Amino acid sequence: MALIAAFLGWMFDGFEMGLFPVIGKPALEALLAGSVPPEQLALDLDRWFSVIIATFLVGAATGGVFFGWLGDRIGRVKAMSLSIFTYAIFTGLCGFATEAWHIAILRFIASLGMGGEWALGVALVNELWKGNRALVAGVIGAAANVGFLLVALLSLGMNNFIDTMEGWIFAVGGSQALADWLLDNQAWRFLMLSGALPALVIFLIRLFVPESDKWEEEKATGNTSHWNTKDLNGVLLGAIAAMVIIFSWSPMGIERGITTPIAFVITIVAFFLVIWGYLLPVRGYLRRAGIAGSMSDSSSASIRKNLLMGSVLAGIAMLGTWGATQQSAKWSTTLVPGEWTNVMQYTQIATSCGAILFALIAPFLADLFNRRITYLILCISALAASTVFFQTNTTVNTWFFVTAFLMGGITASFYGFFPLYLPELFPTSVRATGQGFCFNVARIIAAIGGLQIANLVAAFQPAANASGNAYTTLCLIYIVGMILVWFAPETKGRKLV
Repeated sequence: MALIAAFLGWMFDGFEMGLFPVIGKPALEALLAGSVPPEQLALDLDRWFSVIIATFLVGAATGGVFFGWLGDRIGRVKAMSLSIFTYAIFTGLCGFATEAWHIAILRFIASLGMGGEWALGVALVNELWKGNRALVAGVIGAAANVGFLLVALLSLGMNNFIDTMEGWIFAVGGSQALADWLLDNQAWRFLMLSGALPALVIFLIRLFVPESDKWEEEKATGNTSHWNTKDLNGVLLGAIAAMVIIFSWSPMGIERGITTPIAFVITIVAFFLVIWGYLLPVRGYLRRAGIAGSMSDSSSASIRKNLLMGSVLAGIAMLGTWGATQQSAKWSTTLVPGEWTNVMQYTQIATSCGAILFALIAPFLADLFNRRITYLILCISALAASTVFFQTNTTVNTWFFVTAFLMGGITASFYGFFPLYLPELFPTSVRATGQGFCFNVARIIAAIGGLQIANLVAAFQPAANASGNAYTTLCLIYIVGMILVWFAPETKGRKLV
């Protein structure tokens, strides 16, 4: 039951992460119309779209650390229920927005819960599951991609979906005004409101999912008392520093005179503040646990090392995904369409199907070989698949979709690997916080890298495939992973403690 609850929670995470790119433009067009001159609408829309995406990434990173901390302090089940409630309710409230900044704030709060749900679900299921943990990791890795697939299918059938919903509204006595309010501009209000449905999963969790017995043992020994609320000030500082990084590379920052060299300096300084702030809760815990005699100096040093190594390995994987899969649907529209229509939607379907399959396979490879060799294989394969996809396609045809399937699958295979590997890096007392830090600091790394895409594209122009060359270049980050993984701990066969 814990696995089902975690799967549903992360699937809805994936659905809601993929939803805004589909409905964001029509939502912002509706909210900005009438408040800005028509000739400025496109510019303001792009700015707000970038701001909302950036605040989402920062919110998810912050939420991963905060809710991970909460899960280590009050228990996995309670914290996971709160995280799902947060992202479900505040996503639903976006449907009532009347200004663009309303969506930015509500999406930020919602993303806190989305970031936390991954760390908590992975910790809870790994600690409760008595069978093969590779299966658990694969299912969790595939879940979000099922959500992305559902978004692609919904987008493909959007017109039929709107007609069907309009008929249902009239059937239950709804007015034309209500139908227009819910369904105008690609039904963005209705889809946002439907984002509150995952709140129902909370009842499933609270009724049927037991608390982690390993966490209960930690609580009984008093180890959970070493967490301190004041350490969350560091998380707040980290979130502010991350937003400063995003702002420095955004069009708004450029308009205010922030040049590329200045943005690089800001990024370096602020990123150190992000790491310092997000690490403060764990550092405080380790210090207090050491004073109490429940944590040795060697264990504390090992946890600190694993926090940094885990976040770098996850950051490389996520940055590669940002440079490959996340760009593939948009890039597909620059190719010769051949006989295909709705190319973006079919591209996302191909990459999502590949991601579901390979996320299930990756953890079994890690059990067959070991963790470091598997990560090396995934990096080599992801770089090769991304290069083939972006460098051999000029027309949308069968080869395009085959390579999209492979590229989307292999680059997403890491998300089946990390639910197996990251729990092994940390003891129960800091597992949720440690995983939350590693996986969600990776989002900040991906956001910083993603902000360089425009600069990379400009550097390759006027080449015919400037965008494809830029995305391929960003994927060279996998080479760094091939080297660094040999400095990471090998944990195959290690039991969770």
